[in-house]
Amino acid sequence: MTAALLPVMPLLRAPRPARGWCRNAGAALGALVLHGLVLVGLLGQWQSSPAQEPEVRTLTTQLISLAPPAAPAPPVPEPVVVAPEPAPIKPALAPPVEPRVQPQQLEQAALARQRVAEREQKQKQERQAQEQQRLDKQRRAAEQLAQQQAQQRLAEQQAQAAERARQAEAAAAASRQYLPIAKEAPDYPDRALDKGIEGDCSVTYTVTPQGRVADPQVAGDCHPLFVRPSLAAAKTFRYQPRIVAGQAVAVVGVKNTFHYRIE
Repeated sequence: MTAALLPVMPLLRAPRPARGWCRNAGAALGALVLHGLVLVGLLGQWQSSPAQEPEVRTLTTQLISLAPPAAPAPPVPEPVVVAPEPAPIKPALAPPVEPRVQPQQLEQAALARQRVAEREQKQKQERQAQEQQRLDKQRRAAEQLAQQQAQQRLAEQQAQAAERARQAEAAAAASRQYLPIAKEAPDYPDRALDKGIEGDCSVTYTVTPQGRVADPQVAGDCHPLFVRPSLAAAKTFRYQPRIVAGQAVAVVGVKNTFHYRIE
């Protein structure tokens, strides 16, 4: 507003010639127009922007009640210890001593103690003797049991040895009947070998006292091609003859089976 009044001041001055006045009037008019435009702009800007409402802020408060502080505990008075008064000491009254009775009582008490000690010693010895007897009895029982077990084991060993000897004698007696000394396998027949024939052939015969084979015969089913080689092989066998009562005897019905297999 002060700037708008400044151009008016020259109008109050003294009149000048006509040319100067025109020049001053034009400058004042321009200044007025310029200030008017500025004022119009300011008014338009002020009307276009609405006034902002003030922001309302809410303050929340909360009341908290605190418990009153606890009163301090009153001091506990210390107990007063009163020492008891000492009891008056009474003088010990010695029992009346009878000079004639005391030695006799002492002697009887000593005898009683001696009898009690002897009785306890005797009981202790009896207990020790009983314990020793019990231990000796247990030891004798254990020794008897061990001796019986040893005798039983010895009897079992003797029985086993006797059984083994009997079995050995029986085996020796059986082996003395006729033991083979020489046995040769028969020749495989060429015809059976060419035809791929296999089979078994059993031959029975008698072992003579000289250990030779006598009267060989085919027993059971036998392929005809295997009969002749089986009999021929049986005749070549040699045996240890059977001995009975120190004499060689013949054994009848000895059987031998030949197995013919092509490998």
